[in-house]
Amino acid sequence: MTLDSIKALPVKDVTAKNAHLYLWVPNALLPEGMQVLEAWGFRYVSNIVWAKRRKDGGPDGRGVGFYFRNVTELLLFGVKGSMRTLAPARSQVNMIETRKREHSRKPDEQYGLIEACSPGPYLEMFSRHPQTGWMGWGDESPEDVIPRGRVHKGYGGGGMLPLLRPNEHLVMTVAEAMSARLRELYDAGQSVREIADETGYSIQRVRSLLSLADTNMRSRGRKAA
Repeated sequence: MTLDSIKALPVKDVTAKNAHLYLWVPNALLPEGMQVLEAWGFRYVSNIVWAKRRKDGGPDGRGVGFYFRNVTELLLFGVKGSMRTLAPARSQVNMIETRKREHSRKPDEQYGLIEACSPGPYLEMFSRHPQTGWMGWGDESPEDVIPRGRVHKGYGGGGMLPLLRPNEHLVMTVAEAMSARLRELYDAGQSVREIADETGYSIQRVRSLLSLADTNMRSRGRKAA
């Protein structure tokens, strides 16, 4: 859709007199995002930053950008009429730190944050994955439609693993939790080297943790079936 066609969508007509808008916008299209927000009848108030992280918590530099390597995306927050956020928002920081998933998919953590900070009902436009308690609108919103976009290895979302110093000692409870997570990645088809590259752990560390989880190791160089 063109910018003008997006601005022309009748959002102003279908939303309540007092409402909140959470609008995703890439960094390079911030001015256009502001135009859409205003065209839909909202005034800009603040934003939430999505910081895209690797498993080890560091910035995921696999983004794009002609001037800088983008590791963030903005969720603009607009208000129509007069409506404060709910009480939990008073302690909600304006940042989401999660691992990214397939191309253009936004973090699932957004739904819980929005539900805690803004009253319903909830409408997601251009939705791709049905959410309980939300109305979805868009070509990919029906439950029987498989969202477009290939899931790339290492983009599966999920929790982040801690950053470790070389030879850092791990208490057993932490080591067991980490080993279970690494085994999930390995059993899902990632190689030891791929896990090491994504986590920043040494290959020896990865192998030791996989061994702790009693992982059935493949022959070196052999791909998962």
